[in-house]
Amino acid sequence: MEESLQSVSHRMAKPFDFAKHWFAAKGWKPFAFQKEVWAAVKQGQSGLLHASTGAGKTYALWFAALNRFAVTRPPATGKRKAQAEPLTVLWITPMRALAADTARALEAPLTALQIPWSVGLRTGDTSSSERARQTRRQPTALVTTPESLTLMLARADSETSLAHLRMVIVDEWHELIGNKRGVQLQLALARLRRWHPELMVWGISATLGNQSHALDVLVPQGGGINVRGQTAKELKVDTLLPPTAERFPWAGHIGLKMLPHVVAEVDSSSSCLVFTNTRAQSEMWYQALLEARPDWAGLIALHHGSLSRETRDWVERALKEGQLKAVVCTSSLDLGVDFLPVERVLQIGSAKGVARLMQRAGRSGHAPGRPSRVTLVPTHSLELVEAAAAQDAIAQRRIEARESPYKPLDVLVQHLVSMALGGGFIPDALLAEVRSAWAYRDLTEADWAWALGFVRHGGLSLTAYPDYRRVEPDEHGVWRVPDARLARRHRMSVGTIVSDASIQLKFWSKGGGGKHLGSVEEGFIARLKPGDGFLFAGRLLELVRVENMTAYVRRSTAKKAAVPRWNGGRMPLSNELAHAVVERFDAAAHGHYDGPEMQAVQPLLQTQLRWSGLPTRDHLLAEALKSREGWHLFLYPFAGRQVHLGLASLLAWRVSQQQPVTFSIAVNDYGLELLSATEVNWPVLLNEVLLSPTDLLTDVVASLNAGELALRRFREIARIAGLVFAGYPGAPKSTRQVQASSGLFFEVFKQYDPQNLLLTQAGEEVLRDELDIRRLEQTLRHLAELKLDLHMIERPTPLAFPLLVERMRESMSSEKLSERIARMVRDLEKVADNRKR
Repeated sequence: MEESLQSVSHRMAKPFDFAKHWFAAKGWKPFAFQKEVWAAVKQGQSGLLHASTGAGKTYALWFAALNRFAVTRPPATGKRKAQAEPLTVLWITPMRALAADTARALEAPLTALQIPWSVGLRTGDTSSSERARQTRRQPTALVTTPESLTLMLARADSETSLAHLRMVIVDEWHELIGNKRGVQLQLALARLRRWHPELMVWGISATLGNQSHALDVLVPQGGGINVRGQTAKELKVDTLLPPTAERFPWAGHIGLKMLPHVVAEVDSSSSCLVFTNTRAQSEMWYQALLEARPDWAGLIALHHGSLSRETRDWVERALKEGQLKAVVCTSSLDLGVDFLPVERVLQIGSAKGVARLMQRAGRSGHAPGRPSRVTLVPTHSLELVEAAAAQDAIAQRRIEARESPYKPLDVLVQHLVSMALGGGFIPDALLAEVRSAWAYRDLTEADWAWALGFVRHGGLSLTAYPDYRRVEPDEHGVWRVPDARLARRHRMSVGTIVSDASIQLKFWSKGGGGKHLGSVEEGFIARLKPGDGFLFAGRLLELVRVENMTAYVRRSTAKKAAVPRWNGGRMPLSNELAHAVVERFDAAAHGHYDGPEMQAVQPLLQTQLRWSGLPTRDHLLAEALKSREGWHLFLYPFAGRQVHLGLASLLAWRVSQQQPVTFSIAVNDYGLELLSATEVNWPVLLNEVLLSPTDLLTDVVASLNAGELALRRFREIARIAGLVFAGYPGAPKSTRQVQASSGLFFEVFKQYDPQNLLLTQAGEEVLRDELDIRRLEQTLRHLAELKLDLHMIERPTPLAFPLLVERMRESMSSEKLSERIARMVRDLEKVADNRKR
């Protein structure tokens, strides 16, 4: 093969069909969608490629670029290599780990085909020496992240260094489109298009439910082509059934009862990924697997985003080389280019979304023509229904939509300072450029004037402070950053990923310089005393001391250990999966229990039917109960945790306007509970007026502590907009300092600058993101179409029981909670066995 490829390359420099010869040499036959992409790029078109995971999307775009822009040349004579072409292709990836993987995949054909191109990496992990080398000479193709691209554009020579750019490829576009990182990329692309009007931009995705919107956001000027993979990848979804399904399930017990069955599945496969939804859950499962099979030490590994970069690199490398039998992981391994050794994927608990489950399933059989398989491991009985529903949704390809944020001004403010560093800008020209980005297509003159004023002098309330005079026009009307210190601070703060301050973990060493283990959130360490044990990176550790945002630890022999909790662990049930779950309940209500999952959970559902009812397509299930605690309402809209929080608060507030009453609230993905100490006549009050979408926005704001929610949101906005500086490397500010600073700005703006648009944005983001006001309105309109099915129950039903536990968890220790739950389950099981009601 090598000889034939070399002979092919010995031609005069001219365009060449690299794809044809590479595929032929490999014995591959290109798919129709790959040929369609090659033809479109040859004609200079932009677009979106949507195809199954592992179907060959990377080579579809890479060979399109090579065929269009690369040339073959005779081998260089002497010791000197042929000089690589200038920077021609930018490959944008959402994850640093994916960047290295992508670069390896792109380099493979270059040597064999003797293409004088080079591939480089530029992410937050790139060393300063490598960045300096790239500054002297850019690679032909650069794999980078949105943040690193913005930093490139913030250089004074950015237009010159990107002068030969011809194509931008955005990998895993679904991971970026729905958040502010995607908006940051939209603005960067707008700048690149102004410099290069003929620039081709392509997105790659495997899991998008609204491809037309995704294409519009990526190619906002229109004219983009949507290429769909014609080969539907075979996706096998099955469930690891428990020996018995509890009739009274509750979320939170992690499902370790399924450990022997998971061990057996791992043992029977040559290699597998065990996905969990949270980092804490991954730590517990990794430890449990090692305790069950000590002989697997060194053969199984742990991977999540808080582990050190070195640890994650080792795990990824060992996985690709086939050295590991299993890796327990979180979404940190959702994405990847080449995990061929992975035979099986296990998903602990519900994935909560169709796209996420498909993405994880695609980690196995990650190659064209190979089937992918994922096995679901329920952590409680109701997840058996979710498992059956997930199979339905995947078979029907009901994939969740991802929508771009609309006009986030904190990202715009950051972008203005970046562009002022990147050679400066003239406001009128930059306004036209910004409006060419989809998220800012409706940016008003007033919005623009406010943003300019904010970066120039901090708005109405910060004019007296020099740190907020970040950008000023020079004598030629070009806006630049005049202060080198502020420029340095800005470059260190570029990006839209905002999380609570992290404490670095290091092994304690008397001489200092202990091994770095990773990071945990500051709030977790703050609850520990020296000597307390906790689980991290699969090790039992003991806290020694905390110093300068670093927690020093040593190995512990204690039997009891805490598990770190990271923010963002709870993922809401998606609309698509929720609809599929309701359809499965509807079928059960009509006596249909199709599939092993529904047959296993049949005793639970039959008990639910005897004591109350089941949700259906046409009925909204509600339950009212009088207990020693008070008067309960259980309502099951199946709209996800976020919507249920807003709905529960809304209902509680509306009832309180009719009678003096105070409620306790509990929510999960299926429904909500309202508990009051005084009587509430739910059969009368629960009507179409209470569930009406009329005056929704006013009532929701009144029903919640909207000020506190907005303050919490403002902390993120303040960081992105550059109001709050998180500190220099080696001397980061603590979470308390950052929160105090942002809280001070929040109060100052409220008092002295109430029209500040960042305050407005905070309120809008609370409604849109935390309460999902649009989905709440859609839910209320949908509920208005359903017939209310209200049951006066004598005891908690299988659907109500998890909500009781959710509420009790907030006020009880884990030991007391488990004792209380065990007693309640025994009592309910006794009634279920003895009384057929």
